[in-house]
Amino acid sequence: SWIITVYTLWQMVEMHEMVPGKRFDRYHELGQHAFGDKLGLWIVVPQQLVVEVSLNIVYMVTGGNSLKKFHDVICDGKCKDIKLTYFIMIFASVHFVLSQLPNFNSISGISLAAAVMSLSYSTIAWGASLHKGKAENVDYSLRASTTPGQVFGFLGGLGDVAFSYSGHNVVLEIQATIPSTPGNPSKKPMWKGVVVAYIIIAACYMPVAFIGYWAFGNSVDDNILITLNKPKWLIAMANMMVVVHLIGSYQVRRSLQSFRPVTLDTRTIYLTVQQNLIVPVQIYAMPVFDMMETFLVRKLEFAPGITLRLITRTIYVAFTMFVGMTFPFFGGLIGFFGGLAFAPTTYFLPCIMWLIICKPRRFSLSWFTNWICIVLGVILMIIAPIGGLRQIIISAKTYKFYS
Repeated sequence: SWIITVYTLWQMVEMHEMVPGKRFDRYHELGQHAFGDKLGLWIVVPQQLVVEVSLNIVYMVTGGNSLKKFHDVICDGKCKDIKLTYFIMIFASVHFVLSQLPNFNSISGISLAAAVMSLSYSTIAWGASLHKGKAENVDYSLRASTTPGQVFGFLGGLGDVAFSYSGHNVVLEIQATIPSTPGNPSKKPMWKGVVVAYIIIAACYMPVAFIGYWAFGNSVDDNILITLNKPKWLIAMANMMVVVHLIGSYQVRRSLQSFRPVTLDTRTIYLTVQQNLIVPVQIYAMPVFDMMETFLVRKLEFAPGITLRLITRTIYVAFTMFVGMTFPFFGGLIGFFGGLAFAPTTYFLPCIMWLIICKPRRFSLSWFTNWICIVLGVILMIIAPIGGLRQIIISAKTYKFYS
């Protein structure tokens, strides 16, 4: 997955200025060039919308879980137990306010904070696991005891992997902020940023995966910070880092619009790409706000202004909060949305557009590579949501809603 997504992200960076004198600053613009004006919109925009909404829902669940874990660790059983639903509402309350802001004034500060949070809590996760050591009677076998359970668990795991790589949905917007000249095209600094970002991804993900599994085996939670309990102050701090990171990530797309090319340098590109690729998602609320408000103004002739923004954005945040409160199944949601939403935009749409735009010679290495990615991506899109959906159904059977 890491190799495939590096390859497809390289394609996106290359296709940004594939046509001389023109830059494709949005994913749907590239799709329109490849598939046609109308078909390109219908292919790309719904996929992006599903990615954005699904990630905001997962952010709600993750933020609520991290707040609850922080509360439980600090209280150590001395406080009254509070429902997860309330913590999701607390996390959402921040976004009711932030969603009304027109833009962020400083993207570099937000990017730096997000990158630092990612590196910090992932390091704490594997460091605390290593310090704890291997758990007693650790079991490395599959969780499910039946063959169907093992198969569906495997399918859900594929969706989890797909969910981890979603920078493709914003890479063109980021690259659009970089000054570009014939002698120094934007793809050069952008690709450097991508390489740095993926190295950091490996540094964050790989130790957590291997050391976490070594320490806890199949008993580890979907979020390893939920499994860890000691040292208390460190685990509590790590969960708050997740919360801070998610608060910025939920709204981060807005900050892309505050970029000005004259203030951009290579270090900013590194930080921006790191933020948008390290975040387990990279879903953004602002594009949804833009779509909703544009539709209401242009199609239904609503008057633009503060009132429209207040109503539409509040409704959207409330919707993602409600869905997150109703289905707070972190692992199942990631598996389901990872295959359904992220596989198309990350694994095979870039390859299809590359074949259409670049037209590599049939049966060449590029031709074979792209078709392999397309086939694997389509298979992932079909089978991964099945495992995630099954996990959601099983979790819902024993879950008391809004508890």
